[in-house]
Amino acid sequence: MVHFEVIRDTTAAKGRNWLFFGNPHCSTDYLYQEEIECYIADGTLAKFDVAWSRDQKEKLYVQHLMQEKSAELWSWLKNGAAFYVCGDASRMAKDVDQALLKIAEEHGKLSTENAAAFISQLKKEKRYLRDVY
Repeated sequence: MVHFEVIRDTTAAKGRNWLFFGNPHCSTDYLYQEEIECYIADGTLAKFDVAWSRDQKEKLYVQHLMQEKSAELWSWLKNGAAFYVCGDASRMAKDVDQALLKIAEEHGKLSTENAAAFISQLKKEKRYLRDVY
């Protein structure tokens, strides 16, 4: 994991940041837990939401958290936030992309076509980047 603190220092980034993190189990898959908790404590990381998909009866994924926080997430995007996705290309990235589209439709009051255009514009502006595999 590239350290938020190093990147933010190097680029002189001052804006807020929000990490949605997902993995199957908290007990075995909470990667970089110590670092993340330090970033939260020192204010480097403004918001943190985590989805443990297998720690409860009903599966919980990042896209579910995005939907739960959709109004705030939309506000961040409309106010210049960048959106980065890293992980599984076959399912997770597609599901996150669909959630983002729905958020643009719902909170931006956009048609499906206009929501897709909004997301395309984010990509052109390099505000929606994907590192998926």
